[in-house]
Order: sequence, then structure tokens, then C-alpha cells
Amino acid sequence: MRKSNDPGRPILTTVLGVVFGFLVGISFPAISITKLNLPSSLRPAIDFAFEGKSSVIYSRASQTNSHKNKDIDTRVPNQPRIFVATNPRGAETLPPGIIVAESDFYLRRLWGEPNEDLKIRPKYLVTFTVGFDQRNNINAAIKKFSDDFQILLFHYDGRTTDWDQFEWSKHAIHVSVRKQTKWWYAKRFLHPDIVAAYEYIFIWDEDLGVEHFNADKYIQLVKKHGLEISQPGLEPDKGLTWQMTKRRGNSEVHKETEEKPGWCSDPHLPPCAAFVEIMAPVFSRDAWRCVWYMIQNDLVHGWGLDFALRRCVEPAHEKIGVVDSQWIVHQVIPSLGSQGESESGKAPWQGVRERCRREWTQFQARLSDAEKAYLSLPEQV
Repeated sequence: MRKSNDPGRPILTTVLGVVFGFLVGISFPAISITKLNLPSSLRPAIDFAFEGKSSVIYSRASQTNSHKNKDIDTRVPNQPRIFVATNPRGAETLPPGIIVAESDFYLRRLWGEPNEDLKIRPKYLVTFTVGFDQRNNINAAIKKFSDDFQILLFHYDGRTTDWDQFEWSKHAIHVSVRKQTKWWYAKRFLHPDIVAAYEYIFIWDEDLGVEHFNADKYIQLVKKHGLEISQPGLEPDKGLTWQMTKRRGNSEVHKETEEKPGWCSDPHLPPCAAFVEIMAPVFSRDAWRCVWYMIQNDLVHGWGLDFALRRCVEPAHEKIGVVDSQWIVHQVIPSLGSQGESESGKAPWQGVRERCRREWTQFQARLSDAEKAYLSLPEQV
């Protein structure tokens, strides 16, 4: 067979190949490379563009063809590249608008529209640390609080469903952990961001007589006198340790007192002022945020905390006080002592009391050491 010497044949073959390739190419739909899960090494032409606080990813091919379809945005959104340093720790990569940093104890339905769940939004939170043996006393106390108060019971004896004999219990929050104190519960279940919905937080013992107490009137007086930390006055004849918490019959509120000689180095300091006890304290939302951080994880009895509350409000001698016209009785029922265990021949309550005293000393030492350590640091410019 003889070979052709026609010089135009290679050129013709090339032209026909180009035309054929073009026709094949335009017969397929456009494919965005950014929609393909290709390794980064195979996509060297990918560009990142940042628009405001978000980012979109698109290919240079899109830029090349943009003049053909000016009304079509060929960029393909990718996951936003966000880092907001002011977001809560651990949530820096979230857009701020989706963050819900606070919560509440509002009970919600499992059906319907969320915005229709709540007929009433309680303004205040009341917590009692309880055993079932004190059910009648707690039942009487709960009746002193209106629907504006959310009820939360901490059960140290593990008995929760037994409380359903009371109608209000079916709408209360119940937390059960055996043989723990109210400050152990408070540290773990009353984080300031969890109780931020409530203007005031009551953290009360179970052995309080409330015959002469009305919660709504109490709140009115607290607001009237600007009290950030308070407690009801105590009936003078029972369970009284400090003169500051003794009820006065001729006033609505008092904020200072006189104690035994030598007990008060300053009339504006505890226990002569800026002082309430830990049996029935009431905290404003802002004051509780500070107090919660001061509670120690391992010091469960809270002894010594009452002398340090003044560090959370200022001026403390004006914002801490006792409400006299709404008063309670401390019944001094040693239920907590019965939760202890006998050691070295000592009764359970003796071991509990000894730990209380040790914790007071330990808390004072920790607070003093922390203050000294901070004040010894060089001043920041």
C-alpha cells in the first residue's frame, strides 16, 4: 500500500478533533468542582472569599464564566468560617445569634408550639433541701409562695414520688441525690446561667416555721429597701445565734445591729452588719452569680460563707439586711445530723458537726490565702 504525501491531511485531522471535542464538551451540563469531594491537592485553583463574618468557597472557573451569567451566583456556600472570641468558652465557632447561654426550670410540653408552652413564667425560684419526714412542714411553707415562685426540692433521702400526695408537687422540680447538703446541690444545680430567669433565689432549710411569712410581701420589701442579699427576721426565742438576724418588732427591715463586746471590729462588717445566716438566705440574680463562684466544691456545709457574702455586693452594709415584718421561726430540727455515720464511737450528728467546724476554718483560710495571693501580684499596667 502506498503512503499519501498530502501535507494537508494532518491539519484536517487536528481541526476535526477539536470540533468533535467541543461538541462533546457542550453536550454535558456544567459541573462545579466545589461540589465534588476531591482532595485539596487536586483542587489547586480553589479560592476562599470572606464576606463579612462568614465565608463562601468558589472556584476560579466560576469567575471565568461569570460574564456569561451575571444574574446567577455560581458560588457554592461552605460551612461558615467563624471564630467569635466573645462567645462562651467552647462555642467560639458558632454564630452568636444561635447561642443560648442561659436556661431555666420552666416545665414544657412535648407537643404544640414552643411559644405557647408557658401560661405563667415564674419570676422567682424557691429551693428547699428536704427529707420526707418534714413533708408537713414543707407543705405549709410552699403554701406561702404564689404562682410567681418556681418550687425546686432537693431530696437528701431519695424519696421523691411520695411527695405527689401534694398537688403542688406535681408541678415542682425534684432533684434526688442521697445524703447531700443544700450547698452541695446549689453548686451543682443552681449555676447562675441556669437560674438567670429568676429575679430572686431562695435557698432555704426544711425546718422553718412560716406562719408569719408572706413571700409576695417579702419581695416587695426587698425591692423597696434595695436588698441584694437578705433573710427573714428570726423569732427571738428559738434558734437564734446572732443578734443581726433577730427580728425587730418595730421596723420593716434592719441592716445593722450591736453584738457582744469585741465581736465587731467595724460596725459595717459582720456580724454587726452586711450579714445574714445560711439557713434562709435570699439572693438577687446578680448577687447569686457572685456567691455561686465562691462556694467550694468540697466544703458542703457552707459554714463561713455567711461572713463572706459581703464580698458580692457593694456597699454591703446597705445591700444586705434582715426583713423584720416578714419573719420565720427556726425549729432547729437536726435532720442533717442523722444523715451522718457513726465513727470512733461518736454519734452521727457529732461527726457532722465536727466537719462543719473544720470546713469553716478551711474556708476562711482559703479565702485569706486567695486574697493575699492576688494582692501580692504586681500591678498590671
